[in-house]
Amino acid sequence: MGFFESFGGLALALLGGSLAVGLSCIGSAKGTGIAGEAASGVVSEDPSKFGKAMILQVLPGTQGLYGLVVWFLVASKIGILGGSLASGMGLASGWQIFIACLPMAFGGLLSAIIQGRVAAAGIGILAKKPDDWAKGILFCVMVEFYAILSLLVSFLMINGIVLA
Repeated sequence: MGFFESFGGLALALLGGSLAVGLSCIGSAKGTGIAGEAASGVVSEDPSKFGKAMILQVLPGTQGLYGLVVWFLVASKIGILGGSLASGMGLASGWQIFIACLPMAFGGLLSAIIQGRVAAAGIGILAKKPDDWAKGILFCVMVEFYAILSLLVSFLMINGIVLA
C-alpha cells in the first residue's frame, strides 16, 4: 500500500475540516468587519448606542464558531482528539468526510458575509430609529437560519460516515 493510499483519506478528511473552519472564519471576519465599520460610524455620533451596535456586529461571527464545531466533529471522527489517529483510513472515507464538510465551508463563508451586510443595515436602523433596532436583529436571524442549516447538514453527514 502506497503513501497516498495509507494517508490520502486522512489528508482529505483534514482538508475538509480545515476548509469548514477556515472559510467560515474568513466569512465571519469579513461579515463582522462590514458590520463593525457601520457600528463605528454610529457610535462616533452617539456613544450610548455602543451595546446595541456591538450585538449586531457580533452576529456574523457565529459562522466561524459553527465551522469550528465541524472541525471538532471531524477531528473526533478521525481520532485526533482521542489519540487513536485513523492513519489507515481509506480514500472513500476521506472523500466522504471532505464532502460532508463542504456545506459548512461554503454556507458559513457566504452567510457570514451576507449577514454582515444585513447587520450593517440593522445598525442603520439603530442610527435612525433606535427603538426599532431589534428589527435589525430579526433580519440577521433570517440569514443565520441558513448557516444553522449548513451546520446541521455537515453534522448529520459526518455522523453518518462509517470509517473504512
